[in-house]
Amino acid sequence: MMRVTLTAVAVAVAGTSGALAQGLPRVQQAEEVGFSSARLRVLSDRMREGVTNNELPGAVVLIARNGKIAHFGSYGHRDKDAGVAMTNDTIFRIASMTKPVVSVATLMLMERGKLTLQDPVSRFIPEFADTKVAVRKEKADGTVEWEQAPQRRPMTVQDLLRHTSGLTYGAVGANPVKQSYVDMKVTDRGKTNAEMAVKLAKLSLAFQPGTTWEYSMSTDVLGRVVEVASGQPLDVFLEKEILAPLRMGDTGFEVSADRKARGARPMKEGPNNAMPNVPDVTEKFTWRSGGGGMVSTAADYSRFLQMLVNGGQLDGVRLLSRKSVELMTADALPPGMPTGPDMWRFEAFEPSPTRGTGFGLGFAVRTATGVNPLPGSVGDYQWGGAFGTYFWVDPKERMFAILMMQSPAARLRYRFLMRGLTYQAIAN
Repeated sequence: MMRVTLTAVAVAVAGTSGALAQGLPRVQQAEEVGFSSARLRVLSDRMREGVTNNELPGAVVLIARNGKIAHFGSYGHRDKDAGVAMTNDTIFRIASMTKPVVSVATLMLMERGKLTLQDPVSRFIPEFADTKVAVRKEKADGTVEWEQAPQRRPMTVQDLLRHTSGLTYGAVGANPVKQSYVDMKVTDRGKTNAEMAVKLAKLSLAFQPGTTWEYSMSTDVLGRVVEVASGQPLDVFLEKEILAPLRMGDTGFEVSADRKARGARPMKEGPNNAMPNVPDVTEKFTWRSGGGGMVSTAADYSRFLQMLVNGGQLDGVRLLSRKSVELMTADALPPGMPTGPDMWRFEAFEPSPTRGTGFGLGFAVRTATGVNPLPGSVGDYQWGGAFGTYFWVDPKERMFAILMMQSPAARLRYRFLMRGLTYQAIAN
């Protein structure tokens, strides 16, 4: 009964206003949690330099250690064209930082006996029982044809969580599976999760389930699994079971019109000096994309990460057991599992032994020291979004960091920079 009472109260509080979202406690001096204030200024100076050099419109950076915020700063512009300054409460489209939230929802349902990670996806979406796998065949004359083969084993919920489902993302080009996603408009924002999943199940898989790591629409399908297993729409389940209990009042698939002015906007960027297609934070879509549809703030997302750091609980509200968090944040990829042919684009974040990185149930996980070119610790886990947002958690250092910006072109560069600039500021 206590858990129900806490949840009900949290729903009432979160539903009144995003301004009631509660952040973590802040230290007076960064030295209280082992950071150097002087060295953190190096990070701030580099962010300001990036704004001055027109590398990004603006950003919010939050760094926490031992459950307290050591650094929380905003830089540049929330809306450069309008001349509006960035503030710490700015709301961002977090794209694939949605995936960890939906992954947590899945493990919560596992703990309630609504699913197991070994369950075939077809238990929840029957159409996936008949999905075929595209197999590339090179003929003697050098031409290529594609054949359809049955799944050697069913795609499982675990496959969706760790991106070994055989699904992919759409892309225009020579690969007919990726092209079919484009042709069939599987990311149509006017369709429901149920409609999206049925459409996707009719297309071929790019790989046999469980054989290849390919970043994909797996977590979008997982969002539909959450709906079927819970008996609730994805956005309703996330609000009731995760966002409200954690008092993440500025997080959801959109925010109300009265918070529109707090939404971050991108600037023209890239080789064509074009404006990225980042939806306004108030824009509402029928498709509740479990793979990339949410909005949030640095303060809100810090509460989600602190819950994970704490082993599944925050402020007396427990979402997951400690063992479930351990499972999520361990490398779930079998030894020697290859990655898809264009996954090199993740650079230092590619889940590959050559990068000292694997993948858990919703996050990339560091598996070795010295191989990866970025500073960190074995066991740290991280992910980001295509619009520019990023986080990582370092359990060994009892810390996490969040970078929020709306700059697709600068996202990898600034993720790399931020890791170095954060670790250099650790004094003890």
